[in-house]
Amino acid sequence: MIFPLEDLVKYKGSIYEITVAASRRAYQLAKLNDPLIEENDYKVVSLAAKQLFTNEVHYRIESKPRQ
Repeated sequence: MIFPLEDLVKYKGSIYEITVAASRRAYQLAKLNDPLIEENDYKVVSLAAKQLFTNEVHYRIESKPRQ
């Protein structure tokens, strides 16, 4: 997975969280066959990472209820 290096260095959150978020966002984009994929030379994960780092897309962590 390739992240923009400058954004990655500045990122203060959990690298694991942003990696999972980018992976899930890339899956969403691919599943929807989003036209942005073609505009980004079919680099789905890079597009997803860019969307997260530019705050175009936000994510949140939901905890599962205990049983």
